[in-house]
Amino acid sequence: MAYVLVLYYSRGGSTRNLAYKIAQGIEESGLEARLRTVAPVSDHIGQAQPAVPNDGDPYVSEEDLRHCCALAFGSPTRFGNMCSAMKYFWDSTSNLWLQGALTGKPACVFTSTGSLHGGQESTLLSMMLPLLHHGMLILGVPYSVPEVNSTHSGGGPYGASHVAGLQDNPALEHDEQRICLALGRRLANIAKNLEKQ
Repeated sequence: MAYVLVLYYSRGGSTRNLAYKIAQGIEESGLEARLRTVAPVSDHIGQAQPAVPNDGDPYVSEEDLRHCCALAFGSPTRFGNMCSAMKYFWDSTSNLWLQGALTGKPACVFTSTGSLHGGQESTLLSMMLPLLHHGMLILGVPYSVPEVNSTHSGGGPYGASHVAGLQDNPALEHDEQRICLALGRRLANIAKNLEKQ
């Protein structure tokens, strides 16, 4: 059965909440949303991470990525870029790149930041780079989604986003939720259309 991989990393819960709302939009469109995360990068050299997370969604495998029909990819912002755990994961995908395993699959990105001008757009754009190298088809959020024009928090044409604020509030604003749902539905519908060809 076709599924959309929703791959994210989250420490405070904001990026996870975006992932779950995008997954809801995917499933509303009739596809399975498979939620996966990546292991944190240890700040102690030689310290191993557990093979299975203690709680939450399972760690992503190469096979999860290889067999998905589409990808929603999320990371918190770290100085205007994706977090090190996600960068570490993508740096390990050379085998898939050599095989062209992701070529032609649709993908979108999402992020969360501590402030409105905390690097959302640069993070979303930087997250697109490995996807472009893999030959994926990048989707954004069109301005036909009314909330893209009206949001005073997260969300824009590059992807879904959330402003957590200095208190790291993971609760999504109304417009942020609507943008996530629209992005999930768009990703699923385009994946289904591509599967028919």
